[in-house]
Amino acid sequence: MVKDKAMSVLLPLLVAAPAVTGFAGYFAREIRGPHTPAIDPATVSPAARPRVEYFDLAELTSTDAKGYIHPVDRYEVQPWGIYLARILDRPHGRYEESWMLPGHAIRATISHDRPGHHRSHDYVLDIVEFVQVGPKRWMATDYFLDVAVRRGRSSTLSGSSQLLAAHAAGHVDTEHADRAFERAARVLDGLAANDHDVEQWLRSRDITLTWM
Repeated sequence: MVKDKAMSVLLPLLVAAPAVTGFAGYFAREIRGPHTPAIDPATVSPAARPRVEYFDLAELTSTDAKGYIHPVDRYEVQPWGIYLARILDRPHGRYEESWMLPGHAIRATISHDRPGHHRSHDYVLDIVEFVQVGPKRWMATDYFLDVAVRRGRSSTLSGSSQLLAAHAAGHVDTEHADRAFERAARVLDGLAANDHDVEQWLRSRDITLTWM
């Protein structure tokens, strides 16, 4: 069961979701769905630990949560963040571009699909904490929440149930869980105020992203 005081604020929302408005209701409805009865968040999904990834700018590599090392084609450092581009070894995706923005705790990603495949969104914004662990080495901790953005149309949150389950299992403490939800709320708010345009929103925060 969820024991910490701050997270207990979220639990009534699981029951009241249909009547709750604003971001609180948004999170609750994302967890429950429109017709799901009240649930124990600890049983929402199998609890996983936050995903930790390392980025080595000098070696042009990234190390995923399972310890596998992947080559990176290019890193680019700007005052507001770090750009990376790399080939994907996946059935649907062939190439990936990301901007890691430590000051805003988000990672903005565009995936380029193989012929015959098409994603329903244009960007994914992951809620991630970045820590510099060496002169040219960064650690990223992904707290499950991400926002899929269809430019000019919608921004959709996912991952709330996974974060609540991780918190209930003791894998994520209250401070980090609360901070992740707050950051997701700020992202959704910023996108809604800028017609669901990631680059327009970030330009309003003096960040200009460039892609291939």
